[in-house]
Amino acid sequence: MEKLIVNGGSRLCGLVKTVSAKNAVLPILAASVMSDGEITLLECPQITDVKVMLDILKRMGCDIHIEQNGSVKINSQSAYLSQVPQNISKELRSSIFMMGSILSKFKKAVVSYPGGCEIGLRPIDFHVKGLRALNVNIKEEDGYIFCDGSKMCGGFVHLDYPSVGATENIMMAATLIRGVTVINNAAKEPEIVDLANFINTLGGKIKGAGSDKIEITGVKKLHGGTYKCIGDRIFAGTMLLAGAMTKGELEIEGINYNYLQPLVSKLRESACKIDCFNDKIYMYCKNRLKAIRLTATMPYPGFPTDLQAPLMSSLTTADGTSIIVENLFETRFKHVPELIKMGAEITVKDRVAIVDGVSSLHSAEITAKDLRGGAALVLAALTAEGTTSINEINHIDRGYVSIEKTLNELGAKIKRITV
Repeated sequence: MEKLIVNGGSRLCGLVKTVSAKNAVLPILAASVMSDGEITLLECPQITDVKVMLDILKRMGCDIHIEQNGSVKINSQSAYLSQVPQNISKELRSSIFMMGSILSKFKKAVVSYPGGCEIGLRPIDFHVKGLRALNVNIKEEDGYIFCDGSKMCGGFVHLDYPSVGATENIMMAATLIRGVTVINNAAKEPEIVDLANFINTLGGKIKGAGSDKIEITGVKKLHGGTYKCIGDRIFAGTMLLAGAMTKGELEIEGINYNYLQPLVSKLRESACKIDCFNDKIYMYCKNRLKAIRLTATMPYPGFPTDLQAPLMSSLTTADGTSIIVENLFETRFKHVPELIKMGAEITVKDRVAIVDGVSSLHSAEITAKDLRGGAALVLAALTAEGTTSINEINHIDRGYVSIEKTLNELGAKIKRITV
């Protein structure tokens, strides 16, 4: 078991190079199963979620090779297993993406209910309803989802909610079947666009990704190709908040600033100076942050739920009272008790958190409960007086590659130790 030891009080300054987006890489890895050729994913981040997904692909018979430069080569021609191993899929929510890609390739699939962070209900109803609209016969028994796609064909899918996972699953399922599929009220996240671009690079026919209406024309096969995923907007946003909270000066490279407009707007409201360029964001903050009156998480292009916890962390020492409303997941405030241990003043009622900024936080022994909440605790520890110990950092490793190394290069004082 490992933990992070953080000595607070350092100001963060310097250049941060953004890694490929976790939420783009995982569905793209799932989609690689559909290809009849070799896939090369450039600069694939070796976070634990990616390692689990690669393990799933190996168990299905895919040939995986990780290059020294971080690229991953995937050959799915030898894939033979249409069932995702239950013991490993329980570790990763994104394993549910395999349902669409496996169906597209084998016309049958068996998957278990997904795992991942326990941040609330993640109903698969949207996935099931969408696949049934493509004439997939689905049965749910004993924690498994059995899919028969022998009679699959294009169809019209209306999503009652713009679910990212359901949109991606349906896109993949529709890629290699006859006919045209239309997804109405589709999710608009940049990662949706990236998945569509990846599939199109291999010979797929997807139009409208990034809008609320996506059209997929089925093709007979996908060939191989080389692809680089978009930069991780959540990683970039976390770093921006770390810089703001420590009164720092950062340049974030390799990110489309349009993806982070909701956060950029909030940071400007909180008295940060931010300049945006083609693929760079410059942030400078010399004074104590100001409270942000109201932040409500929403599907893209609204404020992302994955940045709710890091934002809350930054507001614990802001001047004034901030209100945060979590609209997407009902139990995504698990970091709050840990922040309170550090002296934060936060009141939670249902999905609303009221944050009364304090002058400073103090060190404590705290525990990461989930991925983004764990990142929020690291941010809090950066500014806390004294030395903070953060336990169960395996959650953090699911989405950040050696977060201590990244922050130490900017001036932080963090050690990873084994206990």
